[in-house]
Amino acid sequence: MHVVVVGCGRVGSELALTLEEQGHSVAVVDRSERAFRRLHDGFSGKTITGIGFDRDTLIEAGIEEAGAFAAVTYGDNSNILCARIAHETFEVAHVVARIKDPRRALIFQRLGIATVATVAWTTDQMMRRLLPADNPHEWVDPSGKVCLIEHTLPATRVGKKFGDLNEPGRYWLTAVSRFGSGLVATGDVVGQEGDIVYFMCDVAAVDDLHARLHAVEGGHH
Repeated sequence: MHVVVVGCGRVGSELALTLEEQGHSVAVVDRSERAFRRLHDGFSGKTITGIGFDRDTLIEAGIEEAGAFAAVTYGDNSNILCARIAHETFEVAHVVARIKDPRRALIFQRLGIATVATVAWTTDQMMRRLLPADNPHEWVDPSGKVCLIEHTLPATRVGKKFGDLNEPGRYWLTAVSRFGSGLVATGDVVGQEGDIVYFMCDVAAVDDLHARLHAVEGGHH
């Protein structure tokens, strides 16, 4: 696949090198020719000095044949504009923009442009390690409505099928980590000691899910 990367800073250069190592053809665009020094001597992709939202520059980078596009400059506005042009004008199949402002990231997710909100992600990861009891979600979607819950299977659930833990439309057991190996959960899988279970869950139902996990036999859900 041909990939166009706009921005050759720390993220862009590492992304370009990784993509090339995986066998993809890569073109990197940056307004500063000096930025390409971050690419090692063995990099065989194209480097184009120019503005990432300029049509001629993008065409020179091969955007018309690109299957993917990443905008990872230091500016949110530039990344948004570049991503919209790639998505709407050139109809690139996979477009992602690096966005620092989480409010903007949410807006563009709703427009169909994938974003990586670096500030929001970093804050979330820091909070999980500072106050783990106050941050039960492993992942939350950009709208804040759906989350991933990781939980060690309580002893009261060992030996019982997972199927009765599901509540359609509210939470659903999707995967299990057992003895260091992951498996996709089905209703017939029986819980074992040490299992770590993963649920996709409506954020509003998180407390109910935890209550259900800890309910003893014969108790209330």
